[in-house]
Amino acid sequence: MKEIAPFSLPGQFLRGNLHTHTTNSDGMLTLEEVVNKYKNSGYDFLSITDHFLPSYDFPITDARPYRTDNFTPLAGVELHAPSTASGELWHISAIGIPYDFSPRLPDEDGPAIARRAAQAGAFITLVHPGWYSLSLDEAETIEVAHAVEIYNYGCQIMHDKGHGAYLLDGMLDRGHKLLATAVDDAHFKSPDFGYAWIELKAKSRESEDILDALKQGHFYSTQGPQFHSLAISDEAISVECSAVQGVLVVGCGYLHAYKFATGMTKANISLEPLASSPWYRVVLLGADGKQAWSNPIWKLPAS
Repeated sequence: MKEIAPFSLPGQFLRGNLHTHTTNSDGMLTLEEVVNKYKNSGYDFLSITDHFLPSYDFPITDARPYRTDNFTPLAGVELHAPSTASGELWHISAIGIPYDFSPRLPDEDGPAIARRAAQAGAFITLVHPGWYSLSLDEAETIEVAHAVEIYNYGCQIMHDKGHGAYLLDGMLDRGHKLLATAVDDAHFKSPDFGYAWIELKAKSRESEDILDALKQGHFYSTQGPQFHSLAISDEAISVECSAVQGVLVVGCGYLHAYKFATGMTKANISLEPLASSPWYRVVLLGADGKQAWSNPIWKLPAS
C-alpha cells in the first residue's frame, strides 16, 4: 500500500472556506464581521468571493488587513458572465485572483473570463452547478477549471440544490481531471456558516503556498468526518478515518464498492468492482448524515 497526498505529506491540516460573501455584494455581514466569524471558529484561511458584478462595482474584497500568524485571507471573487443555455449568468469562483483584476470585458462570456482569471494565476471552480442546472456540455467549455463544488451548504439549506457530484463525476467520466471542494457559500441570511469546508496541507500559511496546495489537490472536503489516511495498491484502498458508519468508493458510471459498520475507523476495500473505471473517489458517511469527500484518484495507465 502507498499512502497518497495530502496524507503522505508532513505538517498539519489547515481548515478553510473558499466561498463567502459580505455586504460588498449580497452578504448580510461586513467584512470584519465575516472574518471574525471564521477566525473565532478556528479557520486557518478564508476566501471572500463577493459577486464580481457591475451592480456591486466589481468588488475584490481585500481581507489582508486581518492577516495574523494563524489566519490567512485569500483574494477571491465569484465571476459572472452571460450566459448558459438556460439563460443564467455563469457562476465561477476564482481564488488567488489579483486585486487589480479588471472588470468583465464587453465581449467576455463565461469561458473567456474564466480563462483570463486562470491566466492571472487563479484557482478556478465551477460553483453550485446544481443550483443553476449547469450541463456537462457547458462545463466542458471552461477548459481551465481546477475543481467542481461537490457540496455547497448555502444552496442546500436554501434551495435543496447543493450537490455537484453529478457534474464532477460526469466530467471525470469524460476524462477531465478535476478536484472536489465543499463550501459554505455563506451569506448569513440563513444558518449557512461553518457547515462545509476543506482540510488542506500546505508548505506554510502564506497565501501563495495555500494556493499552490489547492492547485495540487492537497486537500479533502468535509462536513465533519475526518480522513486520517488514504493508501492504495492496484487491488485495494485502505482508509483510516474518524468514526463513521460507511466508506464508499465511487467510480465511473454506476461502479462502486463499500463497507458499512457502526463506529468504523478503518476499512480495506477491494477495487475489483471498479476495475474498468479510470478513476475513483472516497466518501465517508457519518452516523449523523454528514459526509467527507476525497479528491478523485486516477489510476496509472497499465505499463
